[in-house]
Amino acid sequence: MTAPLIDRSTLSADRPLTIAILAMGGQGGGVLSDWIVALAETKGWMAQSTSVPGVAQRTGATIYYIEMIAAQDGRRPVLALMPTPGDVDIVLAAELMEAGRSVLRGLVTPDKTTLIASTHRSYAVVEKERPGDGTGDPTAVIDATDFAAKRTIAFDMDALAAKSGSVVSATLFGALAAARVLPFGRDDFEATIKSGGKGIEPSLAAFRAAYERTVTPKPEAVTRTPPKRLDPLPQMAGHAVLDALLTRIRTELPAEAQTMAFAGVKKLVDYQDPAYAGEYLDLLARLFGEDRAAGGATKAHAFTLAAAKYLAVAMAYDDPIRVADLKIRSNRLGRIRGEVGAKPEQIVYTTEYMHPRMEEVCGTLPKALGSWIESRPKLFDWLDRRVNKGRRVRPGTLLWFLGLSLVAGRRSGRRGTLRHAREMAHRDAWIAKAVETLRANYDLGVEVVATRRLIKGYSDTHVRGTSKFDRVLSALPLLLPRDDGAAWLRRLRQAALLDEAGTALDGALKTVATL
Repeated sequence: MTAPLIDRSTLSADRPLTIAILAMGGQGGGVLSDWIVALAETKGWMAQSTSVPGVAQRTGATIYYIEMIAAQDGRRPVLALMPTPGDVDIVLAAELMEAGRSVLRGLVTPDKTTLIASTHRSYAVVEKERPGDGTGDPTAVIDATDFAAKRTIAFDMDALAAKSGSVVSATLFGALAAARVLPFGRDDFEATIKSGGKGIEPSLAAFRAAYERTVTPKPEAVTRTPPKRLDPLPQMAGHAVLDALLTRIRTELPAEAQTMAFAGVKKLVDYQDPAYAGEYLDLLARLFGEDRAAGGATKAHAFTLAAAKYLAVAMAYDDPIRVADLKIRSNRLGRIRGEVGAKPEQIVYTTEYMHPRMEEVCGTLPKALGSWIESRPKLFDWLDRRVNKGRRVRPGTLLWFLGLSLVAGRRSGRRGTLRHAREMAHRDAWIAKAVETLRANYDLGVEVVATRRLIKGYSDTHVRGTSKFDRVLSALPLLLPRDDGAAWLRRLRQAALLDEAGTALDGALKTVATL
């Protein structure tokens, strides 16, 4: 059957307004799209919205696309289903890297597009999977949008929304209203939110905050690495034992390292107890003595500063005791409830995936018992077949809470465990190597201390990190006599952080071998 011809005289020749929204799960992209469509239709416009979902929760954003045009008597618009590069009037990005992707896709153009974006980051899987810092550079996105868009409105809309108890879609809607790129007034936008029926007050608060922030812009620096915040050393803690630790920091360590040492003491008191933090300060004071003897005053005591950081990290190693302790802390559940927006009367359960191996079980046992089991392969393998399996743990249930509490209760006996003995032996060997290197080459000694960054986690993650640590320091004899030895060791450490398999490190070690 022949399809009927369309009477073109009934079609509108006017160009519609085009809007693309890039948002991830949980950011309210669908709600934002619905608000814009409802706003347009309430004002007598015709609007059409479509969406193309991302691949997964954080490997691709959903693109919501809206075309809208003022209604004309007797004429029907022809609206597209997908955005066309170079033909989008407004791009709303719920996260900074999505703004960058909209530029790469050609959705943002300098002669047409108003870009409205939140500058906060929600890291993608490809950024998280690298052992080191795999995050994208936000400054590159900001620089690109400065010339790629006709106009850019960008600030941390997610933080503004969180203060109001809402989500970023409400702040994007507020910035859109303040941008005055749609032919509707502020009251029209607010009326649309009020007609939604859910979460009206938080959404309105976030909308108004973003509106005011847009019309009265404030400078907001965006950096790849957020500034580190270290609490200043207080005069006192209000407890005699803790006050004694503070006094030791002031009297035994250089000013350059005191703030970092305070952070280390807080970490180790939380991890174990004040006596353990005192052991940390004992070691740190000894290393400061080596630092002074090596002329560290002319180097701003860089060796002591690095030791204050990485020695605390080494002593607060991850083990099943620590994991269990963190899983059942009340402040963790409170944080999760806040993140999911749970109401006081709502019950929230978390499901944790755990996969213990017999190695971790032996590590939490007393040193003699753990070593005895490991020295009997048949017994070890028989136990491992019963232990080594994935489990979905729900800490909010009585059975699992009691089980995790029993494991966390091993904290008081941690110093007698097999894992602790091994970690402290490794710590002492690492410190001895750093001191030996310091006496011959100050800068290289600092880099040996910083190489401890490669070791983290437990189970397979810990094994891989330790392997990379050993391989990096295997180049030390070649680098010790070189003036640029510190720079080369730093490059090796950076190469080790580039990929999980250590392919980049293999290449870097081959280069060092040719020096």
